[in-house]
Amino acid sequence: MAAPLKSGKQSVNLASPARVSKIRREPPPVVKKVEVKDPEDRDTQTVVIGVIAFALALFIVMLGISTYSGWSPGDYSVEVNLG
Repeated sequence: MAAPLKSGKQSVNLASPARVSKIRREPPPVVKKVEVKDPEDRDTQTVVIGVIAFALALFIVMLGISTYSGWSPGDYSVEVNLG
């Protein structure tokens, strides 16, 4: 049988203390603080958005029903007298 060839590398001695790494690394980036909104302000904003969305949906439904029934805002004219 053939004998394995000897490697040119020396074996590692795991019992000896490890060398200190000389690689310089960048410091970790500064963590940005997350701004937390006041829960009361957030709830107020959510309610306002909900009311506006509901009013807009109701307006669209009413406009759709009135258009389906034959009524149109173009049927009316507005005159403004200044003076």
